[in-house]
Amino acid sequence: MQVKTIRNALTIDVEDYFQVSAFAPYIPRDHWERRDCRVERNVERILQMLDDHGTKATFFTLGWIAERHPQVVRRIVEQGHELASHGYGHERASDLTESAFFSDIDSAKKILEDLSGCSVTGYRAPSFSIGEGNLWAFDCLERAGYRYSSSIYPIRHDHYGMPDAPRFAHRVRGALVEVPVTTARLLNRNWPASGGGYFRLMPYALSSWLLRQVNQNDGQPVIFYFHPWEIDVDQPRVEGINAKTRFRHYVNLHRTEARIRRLLRDFSWARMDEIFLPDGVAR
Repeated sequence: MQVKTIRNALTIDVEDYFQVSAFAPYIPRDHWERRDCRVERNVERILQMLDDHGTKATFFTLGWIAERHPQVVRRIVEQGHELASHGYGHERASDLTESAFFSDIDSAKKILEDLSGCSVTGYRAPSFSIGEGNLWAFDCLERAGYRYSSSIYPIRHDHYGMPDAPRFAHRVRGALVEVPVTTARLLNRNWPASGGGYFRLMPYALSSWLLRQVNQNDGQPVIFYFHPWEIDVDQPRVEGINAKTRFRHYVNLHRTEARIRRLLRDFSWARMDEIFLPDGVAR
């Protein structure tokens, strides 16, 4: 069943497999340079997939990746997609002081703008790490010149979540808007319906049904996300990780690309700035 009446936001968090927060206890940050970085080839595959379906998207990109792979940033912009910030080094906002957080988001924004020649107005915190304990992050984002954030996940999770937060776009500071990733409201609780590991775990029929509930019952656009490493079946396996981390990271990687292609056919998609900024695409 195709749902084409509401334009939804398709987003990609541009980080590599070794930068995933769940791997932090196993892969020290100073070992990142030793790893085979696969993000360039995976982003290229995503760009081709989006072109095949005539879809534009938002790429929340790490400054660390942009510095080492500037051609990735340029390719994203050349293809007409929105370039947005995922911070510099994939440090959770909840693990940083206010000054360290500002430095992270400010440097990432400047790196991305310098490399692309475009204004960067959107931000997503690594691991959706803005919540009740660090709402000061919005003050930092406003000061750094961002216009929207997509950093709150209104669910309860062992690594993140703010279950009582508003489910849809809302103003949080001055002109700064928070656009939470999507949840479906069923049985008096919020259920994850935004992508990532949940999309890989659940059957496609259930994922698409949840997204349709948001479009049809709430009349709201969906914010869907995935990572380049989620279409990379051949990525190196990280040794020594616990069973829960192994399952969450590797489950159904071989099915992800086909499911995303189906999602592109079944729903209408656009960039975040086209949907949520009052003046449309930022220039």
